[in-house]
Amino acid sequence: MVAFTNEEAAIAALKRKKRYEKQLNQIDGTLTQIEAQREALEGANTNAQVLNTMKDAANAMKLAHKDIDVDKVHDIMDDIAEQHDISREITDAISNNVAFPNEIDEDELERELEELEQEELDKEMIGISVPADNLPDVPATEPVPAKAKPSKQKQEDDDEDFKLLKSWAT
Repeated sequence: MVAFTNEEAAIAALKRKKRYEKQLNQIDGTLTQIEAQREALEGANTNAQVLNTMKDAANAMKLAHKDIDVDKVHDIMDDIAEQHDISREITDAISNNVAFPNEIDEDELERELEELEQEELDKEMIGISVPADNLPDVPATEPVPAKAKPSKQKQEDDDEDFKLLKSWAT
């Protein structure tokens, strides 16, 4: 038996590592393919279910519409509209007061309504208070000129004269 050196053992370990990495990559690729196939199958199943549901809905609609003709539908709708018109005419005839025939002129009613609206607007306008300017009346006579105020010098002179008179009085 030959003894392995550390270098040979390391090389063998590296070979084993490479082999395991290759196996791991193969397994990973296989798992990826399986997942892709599973997703494709799920999508195909979903599409098949949707298609079957749509087919069933189409058949149900055909069954529901098999005895219905579009022209018949239009005829029925015309009959319904005609019956509504007849019903409206009967209601109008019954509700029309025989004792007081409806002889009111529409234009006259509109004019009356406009007059009432104008009256209401006039009332509102009258109720608006406009602030009055509080200005004094214009005087009827000519203004009296104001007395001229004595100048400051004259006031001082008067004060001096007043002091002098006061001193004589005492």
